Amino acid sequence: MIYKFPLAACAEMLWTDKPFDWRVSRLTEMGFGVGIWNWIDHDVDQLEKIKANYTIMNGYLVGSLADEKGADELIKSIKETIVVGKRLNVSRLNLHGTGLGEGGIPIKQNNNPSKEMWIKANDTLNRVCDIAEKEGVVFTLENLNLLDHPGCPFNSTADVYELVSKINRPQLKINLDLYHTQIGEGDVIRWCKKCLDYIGEVQVADNPGRCEPETGEMNYKLIAKSLYDMNYRGPVGLESFASNNPELALERFEKAFTIDL
Repeated sequence: MIYKFPLAACAEMLWTDKPFDWRVSRLTEMGFGVGIWNWIDHDVDQLEKIKANYTIMNGYLVGSLADEKGADELIKSIKETIVVGKRLNVSRLNLHGTGLGEGGIPIKQNNNPSKEMWIKANDTLNRVCDIAEKEGVVFTLENLNLLDHPGCPFNSTADVYELVSKINRPQLKINLDLYHTQIGEGDVIRWCKKCLDYIGEVQVADNPGRCEPETGEMNYKLIAKSLYDMNYRGPVGLESFASNNPELALERFEKAFTIDL
């Protein structure tokens, strides 16, 4: 008996020499869901015509969780983004502790948020959930790491778990990025188990290199089996570069998350 997780891949990071709509179409032809980053960078009319299974996209363009001005900017931005998300029928709208600029560098940097910032972040995320409940959409909060995204507040798996589990509303889930967890904390399988009740999506890339499974130190075949044994049946998204050929990268990804039972 074989089990394969629902699989998707980030179109931003594969076939980077090809037009974006071509990448989305190719992933769809191959049977994968499609992850995208900022909708404003793309022709939404064209993306809508492709009829892809858009699994996740950034749920905001500007703003941050933990200061008054940034929170207001975030709320305004997510309202605009929800309209686009509904047009594309995106499953999950993704958030970070603060907006990310060029090269993934956080716009507002603070490695050690104060008690007041934690309270404000909690308030902001509840505002997001109120809007999401009204609009019938789901948001995720993604963990990052401080090597690739230095200074990002609420970046760690522990921070994201603390925020999402405390809010404990169905409109907010964890986008558990195991590449970031491996760099930030390690102990990936135990973090999967801890976050299990709140996971909206699992994202993967191998480390080092941020390429597909089988190119680094992470045993994704074992991680996949462990997720299955925990009764996780949700989506898994490849958010990685291809070490060589993108189609080979997708083949390796699919192999890692196809389990012989």
